[in-house]
Order: sequence, then C-alpha cells, then structure tokens
Amino acid sequence: MIFLHVILSLAPVVLLALLLQLLDSYKLVRGEAAATSLIKGAGAALVCMLINMLFIRKLHIEVTLYARYIAPFLEEGAKALLVYGLIRKKQVGFLVDAAIHGVAMGAGFAVIENIYYLYSLAESSLMIWIIRGFGTAVMHASCTALFAILCKHLHDRNGRLGISCWGPAWFVAALIHSAFNHFILSPLLSTLVILAILPVFIILVYEYSERSLRKWLALSMDEEMAMLEIILSGRFTESKFGQYLLSLRDHFPPAVVVDLLCYLRIYLELAMRAKGILLLRQHGLPAQPDTALREKFNEFKYLEKSIGRTGKLALVPFMRIRDRELWQLYMLEK
Repeated sequence: MIFLHVILSLAPVVLLALLLQLLDSYKLVRGEAAATSLIKGAGAALVCMLINMLFIRKLHIEVTLYARYIAPFLEEGAKALLVYGLIRKKQVGFLVDAAIHGVAMGAGFAVIENIYYLYSLAESSLMIWIIRGFGTAVMHASCTALFAILCKHLHDRNGRLGISCWGPAWFVAALIHSAFNHFILSPLLSTLVILAILPVFIILVYEYSERSLRKWLALSMDEEMAMLEIILSGRFTESKFGQYLLSLRDHFPPAVVVDLLCYLRIYLELAMRAKGILLLRQHGLPAQPDTALREKFNEFKYLEKSIGRTGKLALVPFMRIRDRELWQLYMLEK
C-alpha cells in the first residue's frame, strides 16, 4: 500500500514536468538545467518547512489559519525568488522556458513536501494521496509556472525587472495557493478544478510562446543575415548602415570604430549560430561542435570592454540587445 501512496503522491507532478519538457520542440531548457531547477525547488521546500514550523511555534497560530493566510505567500515567495534569479541572469528567453523552469521548481518543492507527509501520515487513506498527488503537488508546480510566465511577460512588456513585474505575479500565485488551501469546494472538487484549469493554461501558453519563438527566429535571422552580408561584402559604405558607422568617426577614435565593426560582426555570427542550433533542435538534429566558438566569445568579451558602454549605445540601432538576444548568447556559451 505504501508503494501506491508514493506513486499517487509523486507521479502526477513529475509526469507534468516531463510532459512540458517533451513539448519543448526547440529544447530551450536542457535536461541538466531542468534537473537543477527541480533540485532548487526541493531545497526551497526544506527551507520553507523549517520556517513554517518555527513560525507556527513562535506565533502560536492555528495550523489551518497559517496554511491559508501565511504559508502560501511564504512558499510561493521562496519559489518565485528562484525563478526571478534565472530571469535576472538572462537565462530565460521565452515563456516556454520560463514555464519549464517554474514547473520543475514547483515539482521539486512538491516532491519534498509529499515525502514529508508520506512519512508523517503513513496510515492515511488513499483519497488523501490522490488529493495530494493530483491536487496539491500539481498546484505547487502550476503556481510556480504561472509566476514564471507572468513575471517574464511583464518583464518583456515593461523592459525592466522590478516590483511591477514580480509583485503582481507573486501575488496571483500566492492567491491561487491560498484559495486552494481554503478548500472552498470539497478537496476532491478543488483537485479536479486545479487539474482542469492550470495545466491546460500552461499548455496554451506553450503554444503561444512557440509561435512567438518561430516568428522571432524568422524575423531576426533575416535581419542579421542581411547585415552580416553587408559587413562581409566590403561594400557596407554604400548602405545607410555603413554610412552610420562612418559617421561614428566624428565621435570615436579610428581604432574604436574598427572595434565597433568587429564587435558587431562577431555578435551577428554568434546570434546566427545560436538560431541555427535552435532550428536543428526543432528537427531533432544534433549541432556539430564548433571549436572556434570559445575563441569568438573571448574576442567578443574583449571588444565589449574595449568599446565601453558608449560604444554599445552607439550600436543600439543595429543591436537590439534585449533579454532574448542576451539569452541566445547565454544558451550558445553553455
């Protein structure tokens, strides 16, 4: 019987995480990265369990009230902090990979929590483990994924990662968690509602984000290829792009202008390489190792220091270095 309890309490959320990984046709999140997020979520669960026990003991608050009004905000905050760190480090480029990391962290959190309850409630009924596995565990994963999706969406829209991004996303996730813990409906009906709404919403976001990714790939590749061809042709002075670069001679020393051109060329080559890898992954093909990549990255970082912040600002019309562009370089470097 204990084996069945383990399956019912752990399998649903793990299967959800694996399903999202399989749906990721561009393989934006590698297996190792997803596993790392799962481990981080497990670590957050351990920390939250210790804090919860400490707060309940010190505050002398009823467990039911704590579970409804304090624990959801604490636990969603701990998981949100991990997701926020990935977005801040430019390791998340699209809603798809935000959702994958969110579900993985939530799954790790739920696994540890359910293992604790398996130990504490060994003699409980089968229905409790159905509710914990299909309801509570899926709720944890879905709420963290929801935070990741909303935070990433608001970040892309606002262009900065402040409280206006993570605040509303965290509050919504914690509110759903709190509502679930209230059991306004019966525990079984609450579980069915969670299963019917949150995973479906996440999969719909998946579809939207994949379409967005395909559009971004097509538009960016066309623009970057045209620009790279102009630079390599040696006739870039005939284009508006080349004339703009020549105008920089009035503002920068000649050596810096050369570095600006080299910096832009290497960036375009790296960006094209990253998009090529995504297209190969989409079709299930392996990317051939490029021994020159490390050298290119070293030169790119050297030139970045050489041209400085002012030089990078001068290239803004041609290098739209937003999070997606920085993310593709991070992905390529990894």
